[in-house]
Amino acid sequence: MEKTTRALTCIVCPRGCQMQVTLEDGVPVSVCGNICPRGKTYAEAECTHPVRTLTSTIRLQDGRILPVKTNGAIPKHLLFDAMDIVGGLHPAAPVALGQVILQNLLDTGVDVVATADAE
Repeated sequence: MEKTTRALTCIVCPRGCQMQVTLEDGVPVSVCGNICPRGKTYAEAECTHPVRTLTSTIRLQDGRILPVKTNGAIPKHLLFDAMDIVGGLHPAAPVALGQVILQNLLDTGVDVVATADAE
């Protein structure tokens, strides 16, 4: 049985708790340093299946820039592949805030949506 410790800074709330996660064979067995229960949940997930919300900008067909983001988190290991796809998006205006620009990014069930209007 391999026992390791991983140090994490919680990103769930502004407190930024400094946590220590003890893993046995890659499975979290204890978390300390978190002030709230959300920190424990975050630490366990970060050690076993890290996810991130992707935020970026894309260029509209007329050359303007449109901010976009995923409407949910995607596995961290897919971020570079996701950026390759998102960078190739060039929708035509008009685009409305919240409009889906791309559905089901990399078969994750997560969409890319506009975070601003573009008339």
